[in-house]
Amino acid sequence: MDELIDILDSEGKFTGTSCLKSIAHKEGLYHATTHVWFYTDDEKILLQKRAAVKKVFPNLWDVSVAGHIGAGEKITTAAIREVKEEIGLTISENQLIKIGLRKDEIIHPNGILDKEFKHIFICKLTVPVAKLTRQIDEVDALQLFDFTILKDASKHGNFTVPNINKYYDFVYDEILKIITCSLQ
Repeated sequence: MDELIDILDSEGKFTGTSCLKSIAHKEGLYHATTHVWFYTDDEKILLQKRAAVKKVFPNLWDVSVAGHIGAGEKITTAAIREVKEEIGLTISENQLIKIGLRKDEIIHPNGILDKEFKHIFICKLTVPVAKLTRQIDEVDALQLFDFTILKDASKHGNFTVPNINKYYDFVYDEILKIITCSLQ
């Protein structure tokens, strides 16, 4: 779905302009996204299998929920909206734990120039995966995986979206810190 998004400069600051996501991807304009990683206390991570119709990384397992932040939309509002849209789960802002902001620049084989500032959150999954409802045009499947899939590069292969700039390693380390602190 094409949506109106705010354009950022190379430092992540608002430029005061917005455009359609398709134009931002065509012209390589910086913009903001949100990623929400769901984890369980027994060291499982929820991954979504990207729909076969996706323009980038179709049919690969990736972050639990991700999406673009709409023009004028608050970051956490976008995260909550995307969770509801993609997996049918209602969460509140206080359930989100922000673990970072990453700047990624990816040139995809199909010509998409993806220049994103990813606002990254983790959230504890408190319902069974069977209770989640996937967004058909975005998500082909949802599944819990052993947490180590994020850290063990040998498990990535052609199975998951590539671990660009050690992104999965970063998420693994941050979730492990949260789980370790909650056990103390």
